[in-house]
Amino acid sequence: MPNRLFGTDGVRGVANVDLTAALAYRLGMGAVSVLGPRIVVGRDTRRSGSMLESALQAGIMAAGGTPLCAGVIPTPAVALLTRVYGADGGVVISASHNPPEYNGIKFFGPDGMKASDEAEDYLADFVEAGYAEQAYEPGMGVGKLEKLKDAREVYINHAIDSIDVRLDGLRVVVDCAHGASCRTTPAALERLGAEVFAFNTDFDGMDINVGCGSTHLEPLRAKMAEIGADLGLAHDGDADRVLFVDASGSEVDGDRVLAICATDMAARGELANNEVVSTVMCNLGFVRAMGENGIEVAQTAVGDRFVLQRMLADGAVIGGEQSGHIIFLNHNTTGDGLVTALQLMAVMKRTGKSLAELARVMRRFPQSLVNVRTARKDEHGSNTAVVAAVETETQALGDAGRVLVRASGTEPLVRVMVEASTEELATDCAERIAAVIRAELDGE
Repeated sequence: MPNRLFGTDGVRGVANVDLTAALAYRLGMGAVSVLGPRIVVGRDTRRSGSMLESALQAGIMAAGGTPLCAGVIPTPAVALLTRVYGADGGVVISASHNPPEYNGIKFFGPDGMKASDEAEDYLADFVEAGYAEQAYEPGMGVGKLEKLKDAREVYINHAIDSIDVRLDGLRVVVDCAHGASCRTTPAALERLGAEVFAFNTDFDGMDINVGCGSTHLEPLRAKMAEIGADLGLAHDGDADRVLFVDASGSEVDGDRVLAICATDMAARGELANNEVVSTVMCNLGFVRAMGENGIEVAQTAVGDRFVLQRMLADGAVIGGEQSGHIIFLNHNTTGDGLVTALQLMAVMKRTGKSLAELARVMRRFPQSLVNVRTARKDEHGSNTAVVAAVETETQALGDAGRVLVRASGTEPLVRVMVEASTEELATDCAERIAAVIRAELDGE
């Protein structure tokens, strides 16, 4: 694990190696101390999820707290349920889009927002100190688990209420990635009248995100071609993000979703401060398209935590990432794949336009992303050769492109992103920088 226990999205690592039942137990105890006794607990479908859920809930109860068990449920549902049930906090056991051998634990405050850095630092210190003996509650002071039997229904109904149109007539393919959306997204779409073709809705704990979902759109494209649907959507394992495919099989990523929804909101007078929040990884074409529509773009570091912070600071109501992690602050406090899908489809119904037509709101600059695996990821910004390579390529591109090199917040990777006038130019530039990183930082 990194020196700081918490990364950009909670504690994350390989189950039973980096993330053990003992660690989950200690985090559960610490959560009662820093958040309070009533804590909503949800998880995705990973095999290690039950183990970590049991350990974390045991830690909460050992400290005299009450875990409110929501079971298998999307991350945004936990954020919502924390507020609905007036809980002191929420916990999600999930590694999002990562392979099934990984898992993670992320915390929410009583407002459904990601736990503060201060709260995470407290938990990290609590764990490192081996947790104080006074954290235990003796005898009858031990807490009691409560099951939230209507958790999924509360979330589904909330998502449905986020739009004011029906979806009758839309044929939709849904890839649930063998994850937490299996019992939520298809149900919500069907209740709104859409004709739904859902797949990867079963799970055995070992198949989540494997060759499917928002990181592998090929199965969705194949199913779209087979069925002839109007659009397809794919979630990641915990369904806090979603990507789309139009009727022709073309990907519609988070940048295009933001562009479509922001311009629609602006046209209807619902875009607060005429602003949309994105990250430094957003496509240059998105920034230019928003400028052409008179919409201001505020950019942040990568991570929904930073997007949300900027949204709250600026009073913005929509923000997100290219990965499909979109926050509609009027409807939820975190990225919400189901709400995002409903918002996008509502635009289709209101305008009568296809997804392909709506996506033309922006022209995407060709983009190449190369990931270099290295344990020395944090050294890229101080390595002279790497810095020089980045500067050389940046100068060569000029105003017709850009270079962004950053360390992943969740994996041992340096990400090299280049945008340019052509795919070939972007790829060549990214590969040249990546080659230097591999040579200098012992990368793979």
